[in-house]
Amino acid sequence: MSFSATKFAQPLPINSVAASRSNNDKPLSFDPFRTSSSFLGSTHKLRYNAVSKIPQHNPHRRSAVVAVSDVVKEKKLKSSANLLITKEEGLVLYEDMVLGRAFEDMCAQMYYRGKMFGFVHLYNGQEAVSTGFIKLLKKEDYVVSTYRDHVHALSKGVSARAVMSELFGKATGCCRGQGGSMHMFSKEHNVLGGFAFIGEGIPVATGAAFSSKYRREVLKEAGADQVTLAFFGDGTCNNGQFFECLNMAALWKLPIVFVVENNLWAIGMSHLRATSDPEIWKKGPAFGMPGVHVDGMDVLKVREVAKEAIERARRGEGPTLVECETYRFRGHSLADPDELRDPAEKAHYAGRDPITALKNYLIENKLANEQELKNIEKKIDEVIEDSVEFADESPVPLRSQLLENVFVDPKGFGIGPDGRYRCEDPKFTEGTAQV
Repeated sequence: MSFSATKFAQPLPINSVAASRSNNDKPLSFDPFRTSSSFLGSTHKLRYNAVSKIPQHNPHRRSAVVAVSDVVKEKKLKSSANLLITKEEGLVLYEDMVLGRAFEDMCAQMYYRGKMFGFVHLYNGQEAVSTGFIKLLKKEDYVVSTYRDHVHALSKGVSARAVMSELFGKATGCCRGQGGSMHMFSKEHNVLGGFAFIGEGIPVATGAAFSSKYRREVLKEAGADQVTLAFFGDGTCNNGQFFECLNMAALWKLPIVFVVENNLWAIGMSHLRATSDPEIWKKGPAFGMPGVHVDGMDVLKVREVAKEAIERARRGEGPTLVECETYRFRGHSLADPDELRDPAEKAHYAGRDPITALKNYLIENKLANEQELKNIEKKIDEVIEDSVEFADESPVPLRSQLLENVFVDPKGFGIGPDGRYRCEDPKFTEGTAQV
C-alpha cells in the first residue's frame, strides 16, 4: 500500500494519543505521530484536536491528501516479523551514523586548531535523518543539501578523505578545495551541492527531479527512475522558493522527497516563534501532496517513512513532504556560543541520542553484540584519522586554478592570448588592492 491521494482520512496531529488498545494488544512498532508530550521543543501548549473522518466521498470535491500513519500501521499489523531491520541493515545504519558523528567531532577539533576556515556547521544529533533516508537510495539518485552538508555527502558515498580535504581547502577535496564546508559537491555520487543560503537548493532539487521525469517520459529512457532528496531546515519553510517548488513538484508529479530537518532552531530563532503554524508537514497537503511528521531522533522510524516516500516517488506517484523533528547537539556553527537554548531542552534531546538508541535496539534484539559494535567504532576511528592525515598532507590548489569554474569561457579575461592564465602575469593585479 502507498500514500494515497484518494482516501478521506485525516492526518493525526502531533502529540496525538493513539486509539486505546486492550492490555493484550502489542503496541505498534512504528507510529510517526506518537511522541512524548514535551517532544516539540520546550513548549507544552501545542495541542491539536484530531478532525473526524469525512463520512462519504464527494466526486466534485478534490480528495484529501493524507499522511502515512495509517498506511504504516496497516503494513506493520500485517507483518509477521517483529524486527524492523535485519542484522546486515542494522550494522550498515550504525556504521553510517557513527561515521557521521565521529567525522563532525573531528571537524570541531580541526577547526579550533586552525585547519579549517570560514563557517563550519556540524550535524551532531541529526544523523538519523541522513542515514535513514540516504542509505535507501541508489547511486543514481540525487541529493541536494544545505550548509550542514558534510554528513549528507558521507552517507551518499563520498569518501571521508574527499570531504575532509575539501574542508581543509586542499586540491584533493571533492570540489578541489574551492567549495569548502558549505558547498560539498560530487558529480560521481550525484550530490548536487550544499548551499549557503537557505532555500537555495530547493529549486535545484526540483530541477533534478524534473530532469528525471523528462528523461523517462519524453526521452523514453527506461532506466531514468532517479529520485531526488531535497534536505533543508525549519527556517527555510517560510521562504518563497519552498512554496513555489512544492507547487511545481505537485503539479508535475515530480519524483522528489522534500525532507525538513526541523531541529527547532534557525540560528538563534526558535521555530515556535518564527512560524504561525509550527507543524510544517501540514504544508504538504495544502499543495496536494502527502505531509508526514516523524521522530527524527529515531533512525528506524525515519527509515520506514523514507522507504515509502522514495518508493512512491520512484513509482511516478509524485512528491512527499517529510518533517523530521530532530535536534542539533552543537551551536548553529562552530562560531556560535550557543547561549540562547534552554539547557534543560538540550539535556532532554541529548538523552535521546539517535546513535545510542540504535545501539540499544541492536543489542536488545540480538542483532549485534557489544564487540561487533566496538569493532565498527574502531574501524571508523581509523577512517577519520586517515582522512585527517590525507587532508593535511594534500597540496593546496594551484594558483592557476583561481579562475576555473568562474567563467564559462575564461579566454579574453581569465586566459591571455598566449594561453596562460592572466593571474600568473606579474602585472595582473596592478592597480588593485593586494591582499
